[in-house]
Parts: sequence; structure tokens; C-alpha cells
Amino acid sequence: MTDLRFRTSPAAPPSFVRTLLAGLLAAFLLLITPAGPVMAQQIKDSSQLSHFLPQVTPASLVEGADAFGPVRPDLAAAPVLRGGQTIAYAFVTSDFADTTGYSGKPIHVMVAIGTDGLLKGVKLLKHSEPIVLVGIPEARMVELIEGYKGLDIAKEAASGGSSHDLKIISGATVTVMVIDDSVVRASIKVARSLGLGGLSTEAPAAGPLRVIDPEVKAADDWLTQTGDGTLRRLSLDVGQVNAAFAALPDQRAAERPEEGPADATFIDLYATLVSIPGIGESLLEPGEKAAIDAWLKPGDSALLLAARGRYSFKGSGYVRGGIFDRVHLIQGDISVRFRDRDHKRAGPLALAGAPELSERDIFRIPADSGFNPAEPFRIQLLVQRNVGPIEKLFTTFDLGWQPPAAFIKTLSPAPSESPAASTPVASDTPQAGLDDEASAKAQLWQRIWRSKTLEIAGVTIMLAVLTFAFFFQTFLTRSARVTHWFRMSFLAVTLVFLGWYANAQLSVVNIFALAASVKSGFTWEAFLLDPLTFILWFSVAAALIFWGRGAYCGWLCPFGALQELTNRIARAFRVPQITLPWGLHERLWAVKYIIFLGLFGVSLASLEQAEHLAEVEPFKTAIVLKFARGWPFVLYAGTLLVAGLFVERFYCRYLCPLGAALAIPARVRMFDWLKRYHECGNPCQTCANTCPVQAIHPTGEINPNECVNCMNCQVLYQSETRCPVVMRKLKRRAAAGTGERPAPSEGHKPVINTPSQQKGQAHV
Repeated sequence: MTDLRFRTSPAAPPSFVRTLLAGLLAAFLLLITPAGPVMAQQIKDSSQLSHFLPQVTPASLVEGADAFGPVRPDLAAAPVLRGGQTIAYAFVTSDFADTTGYSGKPIHVMVAIGTDGLLKGVKLLKHSEPIVLVGIPEARMVELIEGYKGLDIAKEAASGGSSHDLKIISGATVTVMVIDDSVVRASIKVARSLGLGGLSTEAPAAGPLRVIDPEVKAADDWLTQTGDGTLRRLSLDVGQVNAAFAALPDQRAAERPEEGPADATFIDLYATLVSIPGIGESLLEPGEKAAIDAWLKPGDSALLLAARGRYSFKGSGYVRGGIFDRVHLIQGDISVRFRDRDHKRAGPLALAGAPELSERDIFRIPADSGFNPAEPFRIQLLVQRNVGPIEKLFTTFDLGWQPPAAFIKTLSPAPSESPAASTPVASDTPQAGLDDEASAKAQLWQRIWRSKTLEIAGVTIMLAVLTFAFFFQTFLTRSARVTHWFRMSFLAVTLVFLGWYANAQLSVVNIFALAASVKSGFTWEAFLLDPLTFILWFSVAAALIFWGRGAYCGWLCPFGALQELTNRIARAFRVPQITLPWGLHERLWAVKYIIFLGLFGVSLASLEQAEHLAEVEPFKTAIVLKFARGWPFVLYAGTLLVAGLFVERFYCRYLCPLGAALAIPARVRMFDWLKRYHECGNPCQTCANTCPVQAIHPTGEINPNECVNCMNCQVLYQSETRCPVVMRKLKRRAAAGTGERPAPSEGHKPVINTPSQQKGQAHV
């Protein structure tokens, strides 16, 4: 009988023995392996420098460099070599500082710092900032960043990062300030870590630790608090601000002084930390103080800023991008920028004798920022001045603050204790943090909607009027004159109010952003931040079901309105109109679909690249920026408008990717409101010959993909002087002696332009 038992070779231990030996060996290796090299490898592998370094050539960062050395095991920095000698160290700012920009994503900049502490090269690596969408050339950003070459980091460390002139690009204030801050702060950290430029790592202060004493109470009146330093003040009058701008190298600022008496208040700004218990209790109502304590997480601090005067320290940039671009906090190497999620409005101050302050806001300083409430800091106020249609100049003023001596107590040094953690704050739960984040987002978009009340009302009225006109188009189109002037008036409002005033121009980029949002996790908040765009897209979605793409393209698109109005003016001056041969015209329809599909494909791989390529839309140049842009963009938009003088709506017909995107879902519309006769197209060609965009086939069918719902064919449908069908019926009635005006449907049944009745023509 065969023995089916498996036998174990004496030379091989059983499987459980092998497993046990392997486990013991692994444990032994873990015990004898130093932690340092493992952590060093983690630093090298996880740093942004390791990711970007292979993509950068040494000479493009530092002139004359020929190689990079290996990334240091203790710091995310790599030697820059020339002939084997180290001439600088390269690093990426996002490894050392918070570089979150306007887009909510990090801005990666590579910096090379020499052994003398001077910056040898600065290079923009990657960003997601929408600077191209607001008309700022990428080259201008690159030029600004490369201008940091030669910056003395030792001087910056001594001055707290303010010894250089801050150059701002109008329209990209937040982006530039984040880049400036990250380049300077990260460079100081690297220089200190490597001992460059005479800098060295700061040793912890010897002696007792300074911490906040939570038991001390603040004075109970305004005059005393402003006198003892509990409240610090920055008071600027018009004369001081004008003098500061006059001192700038660019004299355009001096040529546009702030109007008003020199001693008129420009801003009267006050600052203090209300997270210090005694100060918060004196300035805030008990309920508000409790709410702030609950809002703060362990180790957080809360800064109160309050002001009056003609200049706002908040501005409006935070509404669009979520970052307060006019104020930020600086403490040594630490720089804190405030986002909308770290902001709450404060009620009237409870302190006796407090003046009326038009702005009162509380900003949360996160514990992980490294901020120490027991040490001095300063608030930097950015003041701007318009010097052109979209160009601004900037200067800064500082408000210094330090806790009064009465609020400080000293403790014996304890290595495990963090000064920032000594301030008592209420505990918070992760769920409470999530709820607070959702609440902050909801408050933001609601505040934006309230600030856009006029624009929202205007758009709502426009949509109501247009909807009424579409539903009752039979009555409207009885009069060609009324229809013409109604359309011209509506298009003028679309161009001036919706376009140039409200900047409510939809773009194919909106579709790409929606697709990206669905892919990454859709949330309504991002789209609610722009109320007019949200309302228009909602109305477009509804219109696609009822009327197709023509409701937007023909009536609500500002650039489409600009094309049609300029064409009407050209016709008034007898500019000849060009009618393309039908075969060529029909084939050119496909171009816009090819453009859209190409852009959409690119957006799936890179939304940033798709946004760049979407400059094929001239909307930003002609509508958003009102032609105040670089000459290549103006030339492109102008060329399209000139073409539209000869071929009405040239861009809409053949090139518009947004129109193509809307035409695709419009094929599923549920209704067709455009009436036709059996004679349309055979033999009558009146409507086809007079259609402004040649959307009617020679066989009489209206192509819904190309129709802009201008109602021209519906006017002709009822015309007693131009429609052969109506004219023939009138003659027949006259011959019969009735003298009665016939209804358009009598004798000739109208045909609804549905796919089942189309005569074999293929539509793009």
C-alpha cells in the first residue's frame, strides 16, 4: 500500500521553523540597524527635491553649474557642482515652507543658495495658479521669480524677511506674496541649517521660558489697553500713504495720489491676541468668547484685527481665492497667511470706551505654524494703488505687537514643553473640525451671494424676460420690427451688463473643471463661489432640454452678442457680407467639435495645460479684460471680430469649443418650438437664404446644433410680405373675397422640425 504521507528531509527544517527563524532574523536586524539611515532615506525619497531634481538641468538653475550632488541625508538639499566643487545648494521651497497659493495647491519653486548666503538661482517648477485665466503671461511670473537671484539671505534673516522690495503683479497678488514668502523663509531655514552666509541654527534661548499667564486680567477700558500695549495701533493718514507711494521708483504712483486732506484717516488699525484669556474676556462678549474658544484647536492662537478708515485690511481677494492678501503675520522665520477657513467676524467690542470700528475680524493662527504667543510679532499691511486699467503698485506698513509684561510668566526650562502649548484652549474633536470647515465654506459662498445681490437680480430678470419671450415667441415674432429691436436691446444688455460689468462669461474651462471635480470628489461649494456662473450654468442646463444650445449661444453669451452687434454696425455701413458655399460651410462646422474634443482630452491628463490651450476662446481678452491685455491676445480677438464683420458670428459658427460642448447634449432636447411649412426648402429657400448663421439646410431642416434661436425664421413664418406660403394664402383669400387675414396654419399644415421629418441630411 502506498504511503501518502509527506516526508520532511532531515536537511530542511519544517516550515514553522523557517518562519520562526526568519522572524527572529528580521527582529535582530531591526534592533541592530540604526534609525538614522532609515530616516535619512525617507527624507530623500519623500522630499519634493527628489521628485523635481531629475527634471532640472544644473545650468538652468545656476550659471556654469554642470551637475547636482546627491540629496543630503539630513536635509532636503542637494549640492550644485561645477567641476566637482560645490558652489551652491539646491532645494525646493515646498519642502521647508507652506507654499499653498490662490488655487489651494502648492507652488513649487527651486532655489539655489551659495555658500556666501546669496541666492544663485531661482526657478519656477510647477504651480496650479489660474494666472493665465486672468490674462497674466507665464513669462512675467518667471521673470519675477528669477529676479530673486542675488538676494542676501543673511540680511533677510536680520530684518525678518523685509529687507528687499516686494514686487507685485496686479491680478496675482496672492500668488506673488506666497512665492516671495516661501522663497525667503525657506532660504533662511536652509542657510541656518547649513551654516551659509554666516548664519547658524538658532539654539533655544537659555534661561527661563516665557509663557502666557492665563490668570492675568486685562484693563477694563479702551484708553488703558491702548496705553499699556494690550492693543497696538497703526494709524495712517492720507499724507503718509501718499508720501510712501511717492518714494517708490515708479512715479506713476505719485501721479495718482489718494484724494482728500493730508490729515484724513486712511486706516486706523488695532491688533491683539484674544486667545490670551484675560484679553479675550475683556474685549469679547461671553458668548462670543466661548465660541472662539470652541473654534480653536489645542495650541492655536486667535488674532483680533479691528479698523476704521477708507482702506480695508481685508479687501475682496479672499472672496475669490480664499486668502486674505492684504495682511499677514510675521514672527522671526515664521510667516502666517490667513485663509477664509481661519476667519470669523467679530461683534462689537465689549470694552468700555471702544470707538466705532467698521471692520472687526478674528483670525486663527494654527498651532503647527510654530507661532509663539509669548514672543513679539508684527502684522504687515499691504496697501495698493491703481496705476492703470489692471495694473497696481504696492507698499507695506508694519504693526508690531508683543504681550505686555504683566501677561508673561517664566518657567524653568523643560525640553518637552512647548511655549505655544502653554496657552489654555478648549479641546476640539475631529468631527467638530469637519463641521466647522463645512460651516466656513457655507458662510463664504452665502456671503459672496449677498455681495452680488444687484448682479444676481439683473441676471434673474434677464432669464425671466428671455423665458417669457421663448414661450410666447409666436406673439413676439408677428412684428419683425419689434422682434429686431427686442433682440438688439437684449444683446446690448448681455454685452454691457452680463459681460463687461459682471464678467459672467461662461467658458469651456468651466466644463473641464466640472469633469475634474466629479473625478476627484464633487462638492457644490466650489461652484457656488461664483453665483452668476452657477445661475447661468443652471439655466443653460434647463434650456438644453427645452430649446437646445441657442438659448445661451444666441442670447446670453457676451462675446456672441459682441459679434452680432458689431456685424449689425458693419451692415449699416454697407460692409459686404460673405456667404460661404454650403458644402464648405457644412464641413467647417466640424472644426469646433475637433477643438473641443482635443481640449477635453488634454484636460483629462492635465487641467492646467487645457486651461492654457483654452486661450482659443477670446472671451477673457474681449469680455473679462476688455482688451486690456498683451497685443497677441488683442490681435487674435480683434481678428475674429473683423472676420465677423463679413461673416456673421464667424467664431460661433466654426471655432467655439463651448458651443460644440453645448451642442452635444442639446441633441436630447425634448421640445422643438420652431415651426416650418412643407414647402420650406422645396421649393422655398427664403429662410435658408436669410438665416444669420446658415443653420437651415437647403432642404429646409433647421440644424439644432447650429441654430442660435434668433427667431428670424419665425418672423418670416408669419410674414405677409416675405413668406411665399402666407402670401399665396392671402391671395387665395382675396380672390375668394373674404378679406380675412388667414392664420398661418390654415390651408398649409405647419411642420415641426423634428428628426423624423428631416429629409435625409446628416448633421454634424
